[in-house]
Amino acid sequence: MARELKSSEPLEAEVVDLAHDGRGIARVSGKAVFIEGALPGERVRCRVIKRRRQFEEAVLLDILTASPDRVTPRCAHFGVCGGCSLQHLSPPAQLAAKQRQLLDNLERIGGVRPLRVLEPLRGPAFAYRRRARLGVKYVHKKGRVLAGFRERDKPYLADLRRCEILLERFATLPEELAALVETLSIRERIPQVELAAGDERAALVFRIMQPLSVDDAAALERFGARLGVQIHLQPGGLDSIQPLAAGVPPLEYAVDAGRIRLEFGPSDFVQINREVNLRMVEAALDLLAPETADSVLDLFCGLGNFTLPLSRRAAGVVGVEGDEGLVRKARLNALRNGIGNAEFLTENLFEPAGFGPWAERAYDLVLLDPPRAGAVEIMERMAQWRPRRVVYISCHPGSLARDAGILVRSQGYRLIAAGVMDMFPHTTHVESIAVFEHGA
Repeated sequence: MARELKSSEPLEAEVVDLAHDGRGIARVSGKAVFIEGALPGERVRCRVIKRRRQFEEAVLLDILTASPDRVTPRCAHFGVCGGCSLQHLSPPAQLAAKQRQLLDNLERIGGVRPLRVLEPLRGPAFAYRRRARLGVKYVHKKGRVLAGFRERDKPYLADLRRCEILLERFATLPEELAALVETLSIRERIPQVELAAGDERAALVFRIMQPLSVDDAAALERFGARLGVQIHLQPGGLDSIQPLAAGVPPLEYAVDAGRIRLEFGPSDFVQINREVNLRMVEAALDLLAPETADSVLDLFCGLGNFTLPLSRRAAGVVGVEGDEGLVRKARLNALRNGIGNAEFLTENLFEPAGFGPWAERAYDLVLLDPPRAGAVEIMERMAQWRPRRVVYISCHPGSLARDAGILVRSQGYRLIAAGVMDMFPHTTHVESIAVFEHGA
């Protein structure tokens, strides 16, 4: 239990490491002190604001000796907005910290080490985010609408003018949305707006808690025309999303050097960083190294981001996904791309006991791209499928490490290589890729 401190004496400390949430870690009298805004290698003055049994939390007062990796944040809202937490650390140092976290998790949790550490997959450090959910709120005390991300460690919306990690054409979207919503009759009944951008077209989904007036609809239509985006409305759940105007073309993006084009809806899951996704698909293909006679299993396949490029190189690919809507769209994407050797199935991959006949087949290769929880439930199936190679795409190093330990200790695999991907620059999210091969 934390003890809040109204005031405490400032103290000096040497920062020795970076925590998983981006705070600097110092040790004072043998106790860990987490300091917001401090970086490894720095000597700082700080004040403890919370005391816990195992550690303390502190605020940064002064930087006495700065880290050579410290940089000036580009965003004027950094430190207040919770969208980013590492803009004060140089991008190469961010990646090095994430790589250390990945390797530490693999060894500490999984008890494994990769034979080779892969070069990080990089993209643009700014203007990379093609999906975002922006909160919207009319604040009576301010007499105006705010739009953007939450403040760091607080439930309030940050008062944003510009976001440096959104695609450049949408950098000023928070301010423009706020100005638009202020003019609407339902300005207090719009809690969020979601951005989704394909390679050419983009959409905004307005979550509305009551119907639009005729004037509101006209204002949204003008806003969409000015920004060159589709406007969609969401009066209920995700299945209620509909375009404001009929006949809008679907969003789409390309992978595999433009040979595969994937259509998706504005609420469908796609990777946030376009450039890193292109490199990730290429890396997965290289690491998996399918041959023309291979049978491949793609688990958590989504819209076919990996499945369809794999199908161009293998005898056949089975893509399995828990979201029936995504499976339907994956099948349509296969048809649009003229692909006939990709089979898509809907299955709850967290309940192996209910798996259908696809799970009884043998596969030469397996690719997994699970959510944060990982794929522990299906690790035991590897003994049955016995693929010669497994590529694992991870958005959480802890779950990857746990599953890697099972593959190595129980299923007879070696961790050949692992590395990080810069999918979310300036945040503490660690995305990674690992490849396993069967045999001693």
